[in-house]
Amino acid sequence: MSTVRDSFHSRIGFVLAAAGSAIGLGNIWGFPTQAANNGGGAFLFVYLIVTVLLALPALYAEVYIGNQAQKNPVSALKEACKDTAPNLGKYGGLIGLSGAIMMLSFYTIVAGWMLSHALSPLFELLGQHELSQWLATSSTQRNLMFTPLFILLGAGIIHQGVNAGIEKWSARLMPILLIMLICLIVYILQQPGAEKGLATYLIPDFTQVTNPKLIISAMGQAFFSLSIGVGGMMVYGSYMKKDRDIGKLAVSITALDTFIAFMAGLLIIPALYVAQEAGQQVFQGEKLIGEGQLIFNILPELFNSMGTIGMVVAISFFSLLSIAALTSTISSTEVPVAYLVEDKNFTRSKATWLVSGIVLTASMILIAFFDSLFGVVIRVLTTILQPLSCLFYFIVVGWLWKRGNKLRDVSLQQGRKWLPIWGNYLRFVCPLLLTVVFVNVAILN
Repeated sequence: MSTVRDSFHSRIGFVLAAAGSAIGLGNIWGFPTQAANNGGGAFLFVYLIVTVLLALPALYAEVYIGNQAQKNPVSALKEACKDTAPNLGKYGGLIGLSGAIMMLSFYTIVAGWMLSHALSPLFELLGQHELSQWLATSSTQRNLMFTPLFILLGAGIIHQGVNAGIEKWSARLMPILLIMLICLIVYILQQPGAEKGLATYLIPDFTQVTNPKLIISAMGQAFFSLSIGVGGMMVYGSYMKKDRDIGKLAVSITALDTFIAFMAGLLIIPALYVAQEAGQQVFQGEKLIGEGQLIFNILPELFNSMGTIGMVVAISFFSLLSIAALTSTISSTEVPVAYLVEDKNFTRSKATWLVSGIVLTASMILIAFFDSLFGVVIRVLTTILQPLSCLFYFIVVGWLWKRGNKLRDVSLQQGRKWLPIWGNYLRFVCPLLLTVVFVNVAILN
């Protein structure tokens, strides 16, 4: 006896949930850091091109496979490849599932930093100076406390299901995130030094746009930012009614995600120059001090220098990052949960807590061997596993999937001139572009 799958109850619910998956620390933490380290406006220019040429088609392919199959990523890819290489599809899905666990293992650690930094200025305002200082200082003890706390927050939402949990909370959190981001941008742009950061961010140096390292960084950031290549968008696509206009949905999600990334750059990069104007050392040569740790080292000092209003801004800023992290964590957690529920007959409750336990174990390993593993895991995921998974999705849609693939159904292409063009773009151009990038990665390494 088949069970009725939970689903999104509205188009806007899907868009907000999928956008929440895409809009996370990749946008507000990762994108500005990458942009500042890779030429500012030049990185933004290349990022936009890569997003249109590769990330948007990859998002479409991932959501399309899930929507047509109406199954979790492992089963969806296995079904799509059943006429040619069913085991290849299955293992491709399992690799994506492993990527979701890998993403969660470091994502929950960073998200824990966000929570602690949101609480630090609050306790400072309450006069708890020692506790505030402890919360603002990186330590293994702090990671051991806040990483499990964040995992519990995500598990509590996933446990409630797709409509009652994911859709409902995404509809609540996403508007709050956007309002907070806009308010913070308006405030920062009024501070001394912001105009220099604005120029760095918005005026590209076109001599840098052909730099292979910049292009690879932009591609990895685009895939990481959109949360593609680990199955999260595929499982979300499977919760939409079949045959919805996936193209419009993919464009909506990509546009919203890119807009938030762009807005995050408008916030963070000018804020760096505001901090520099205030006397803080932000850059060492052309590179940011601390890179991934930058916003935790530089921005709190900037906020402290603003007095009481700075404390309020700090609480708002890191609360914003915490919300962004939570919405992204939800989608990645749903990938293994959906697999266990549908393929292994686990209850949602049992699957949620089992996955959370696995993520907690992986996170604890990263915390224990932080210096040697943390950066490596992020690089492997964003520059190898996610692009490789997207390449596999293009091959599945363009070559391996024979039945149920409407992009390759000649009878449906009559009168729809865009369909064969789009299908051939996914089939030929996207795999070729990604292969060229992989060759460059191999050469650079």
